[in-house]
Amino acid sequence: MNTGGVVEAVEVAKSHEPQLADKEKEMLAERIQREENLPEYQKAGSDGKLTEEQPTDIELHTLRRISGKVPWTAYTVALVELCERFSYYGTTAVFVNFIQQPLPAGSTTGAGFENQSGALGMGQRASTGLTTFNAFWAYVMPLFGAYMADEYWGRYKTIMVAIAVAIVGHIILILSAIPSIITHPTNSITCFSIGLVIMGIGVGGFKSNISPLIAEQYKQVTLQVKTLPSGERVILDPTLTVSRIYMYFYMMINIGALCGSVGMVYAEKYVGFWLSYTLPTLLFLFCPMIMYLCRNKYEKSPPTGSVTTKSMKIWGMAMRGRWSINPVTTYHNMHADDFWERVKPSNIPAAERPDWMTFDDEWVDQVRRGFYACKVFLWYPLYWLAYNQMTNNLTSQAATMELHGIPNDILSNLNPLSLIIFIPIVDQWVYPALRKAKINFTPLKRITMGFMMGTLAMIWACVTQYYIYQKNPCGDHANKCKDRPAPINVWVQTGAYILIAFSEIFASITGLEYAFTKAPRNMRSLVTAVFLFMSAISSALGQALVTLAEDPLLIWNYGVVAVIAFLGGIAFWMQNKRIDKEEDVLNMLPQSDFHGRVKEMDLNDPHS
Repeated sequence: MNTGGVVEAVEVAKSHEPQLADKEKEMLAERIQREENLPEYQKAGSDGKLTEEQPTDIELHTLRRISGKVPWTAYTVALVELCERFSYYGTTAVFVNFIQQPLPAGSTTGAGFENQSGALGMGQRASTGLTTFNAFWAYVMPLFGAYMADEYWGRYKTIMVAIAVAIVGHIILILSAIPSIITHPTNSITCFSIGLVIMGIGVGGFKSNISPLIAEQYKQVTLQVKTLPSGERVILDPTLTVSRIYMYFYMMINIGALCGSVGMVYAEKYVGFWLSYTLPTLLFLFCPMIMYLCRNKYEKSPPTGSVTTKSMKIWGMAMRGRWSINPVTTYHNMHADDFWERVKPSNIPAAERPDWMTFDDEWVDQVRRGFYACKVFLWYPLYWLAYNQMTNNLTSQAATMELHGIPNDILSNLNPLSLIIFIPIVDQWVYPALRKAKINFTPLKRITMGFMMGTLAMIWACVTQYYIYQKNPCGDHANKCKDRPAPINVWVQTGAYILIAFSEIFASITGLEYAFTKAPRNMRSLVTAVFLFMSAISSALGQALVTLAEDPLLIWNYGVVAVIAFLGGIAFWMQNKRIDKEEDVLNMLPQSDFHGRVKEMDLNDPHS
């Protein structure tokens, strides 16, 4: 290949050498030296542009980073997620009123028209308990869905099965709200509970696999230096591309959530709950259609079998001799520098290797990185405690203020609306501005900021509740005076919902990104499921706060959650700040050749 372009590029650089900073000159010298030592086929072309290569240490700290192009198949996956979230949030948006409020006099559908819609009349504590259980169940099931995908079915087939199960659950929910059943509360709650459980199984299997599937459509996995048409050399960073994919994936989630929630709240108010459950089901039917039409275009990962077992066996082997009666000693042993090194196959004599050790050293490094990610996620339940207030208690809080003709459960849609507005702003302006200012806003720093935003949202809700108790005719029993609300405009809740939205941008979206980028390639569904499972743990913890979810204790409810989220954010950063320093190193780990137990038929199966 003609290397004249390299010489020309070097001469141009030398002519401008006086204008270069010391670091830039050092970087240029290292770059030229490396170019001279490259094989012929890797050298620059006749256009004088250097080929894409992994960056040097100096380039990592000096070159601007950019994201790559998002493939079109990722947008179809995002559309599937939009339809699924429309169905899920459109359905769950009316759960609080369906459970808490009584059936309006003379109604057989639950529609309240100018009054409060309702069905079962079981009260706020019951509605908080059941909606919390729904959140718990829907985020436990991802572990099962991830296991089936990674071990047996592959992501595509698992998603299709999960969709089928969720549709059955949706149909049962519709039955619980038809006039002949909703007028009999015992029959209705029984039918509703069965539908809730079945729908949760489908939702869990879907969530743990759709997230990795969309990011897998982007194939680049390593940092690369690239020369732009302008002549600027930049680093093409796959983590930034994955971050962008998840930003817009999350935006599609919230477009679906917003349309579903707003539409179904008004369907509940003016037609009845049966319509609020039927319309989301109809839109959900588009999910399998889109997935089937694009089945041969998706980048898929086949089931690999036993990788989960192998990863746990590696950890068990690494823990041998590390246990101690003293938990502090055990903790330090688990964080020793040689913890993972000694279980790499290259460090174990061939005669002593167990039969299951069929992987390479690189896979051990990736498993180590995956365990780091799971450790990062352990603090998330404290964040989700704050977020979950939006799905139940803030809806109930709205009913005790002046609504001015809007349904009390419409305000929660300020959250997805805020996300739709602010996600592009953060992606297009905020994050690039921080990178331009040389501020390395790493994933772990973003997550910490998410905790703090969640704390501020709960402080806002706590102050609002204080003034409700001060101004309501029934004092600190405001829920007993729904016909005489506190003279406070319900739109005062706007601040809490916007703060929660920003917390999601920093914590929730980044969590999905972190799960994908840090997991071994053949364990992405599982690590994503661990991240989602943290929400289930939070829902279980939330059950302990149900006793505070009633007058006159609601100020304590929001205040306690604010303190927990704040302390959780501090503890999160203190434990993980060491990992934060390894961000680039972890992202640049070499890829493993170990794929697990993959059969030839799996590799060629369009449904795997």
